[in-house]
Amino acid sequence: MASASLLKASPVVDKSEWVKGQTLRQPSVSAARCRPVAPSGLDVRASSYADELVKTAKTIASSGRGILVMDESNATCGKRLASNGLENAEANRQAYRTLLVSTPGLAEHSPWYQGQRGLVPLAGSNDESWCQGLDGLASRSAAYYQQGARFAKCNVYVTIGIHGRTVVSIPNRPSELAVKEAAWGLARYAAVSQDNGLVPIVEPEILLDGDHGIDRIFKVAKKVWAEVFFYLAQNNVLFEGILLKPSMVTPGVECKDRATPKQVASYTLSLLRQRIPPPVPGIMFLSSGQSEVEATLNLNAMNQAPNPWHVSFSYARVLQNTCQKTTQARESQLGKYTGKGESEEAKQGMFVNGYVY
Repeated sequence: MASASLLKASPVVDKSEWVKGQTLRQPSVSAARCRPVAPSGLDVRASSYADELVKTAKTIASSGRGILVMDESNATCGKRLASNGLENAEANRQAYRTLLVSTPGLAEHSPWYQGQRGLVPLAGSNDESWCQGLDGLASRSAAYYQQGARFAKCNVYVTIGIHGRTVVSIPNRPSELAVKEAAWGLARYAAVSQDNGLVPIVEPEILLDGDHGIDRIFKVAKKVWAEVFFYLAQNNVLFEGILLKPSMVTPGVECKDRATPKQVASYTLSLLRQRIPPPVPGIMFLSSGQSEVEATLNLNAMNQAPNPWHVSFSYARVLQNTCQKTTQARESQLGKYTGKGESEEAKQGMFVNGYVY
């Protein structure tokens, strides 16, 4: 296990040195003889599910595979139905979701569940929030494992600027408190999930709200990802048994300087190389409100050369938007496809200001 060997082989250093990328001070060696040493707090206990976790993560992060996200709350699903002129009624939600889950061959793939339980204010921050869900997570994870789930998701949001309802929000930068809380929460969720046999999808999302440029989001994401992986290591999370679900590095939705797919790929891959350990098997990008065309072209640009990780998708709106508009969740419409207007629909962005799940 890469994460375990890293902790055993490395000296104890201050976290700020690791995050800032400074040269680590190596301890001096003067003794010539080796003596047995009692186990220390740095010894990493491997999960009894370690082999299964690695196998599950590698299976998901294999050639030609991505993730269809369909874990929206009833309220979020209702917003999407409303955009197509439909009532947020159980019959409509059921009709559309039945269409998704009855897809031929879907039963051959692994189900998941979402670990967090909504947002609450983060005391001491600048009107920021944090995700609930760690209480009782172990028992819920064990129960879902018994029901057949093999991976789980927990996401936190980071927003640059003052736009919308957010988890991390400050005019010039995310607050230190909120970033650390988000990173620690993700790490605890990942550790508990692995301890109960579930591959955690770690999702440090950087929201598109704001008019910041691509360099600004690169800088913020660099800090957030460093915190996340530091705390993952602190919690003895097996890197080979997780999947990372980050945002692509793109300008804010209100930024006038738009980035090309080549630029997005260059910035995003550069950040991945600087922050993500190669043992992580898969980078499953979320779309963050990009249009279907944008999300597809940007992901395609990142796969024009070999990467240390499987670089793929974990999309919800991007995969479902045209389907919803085509079927409108009505039984009389299911299966009827004309193709009219697909190109224009696919180019429309799906950004929602202050979006929450």
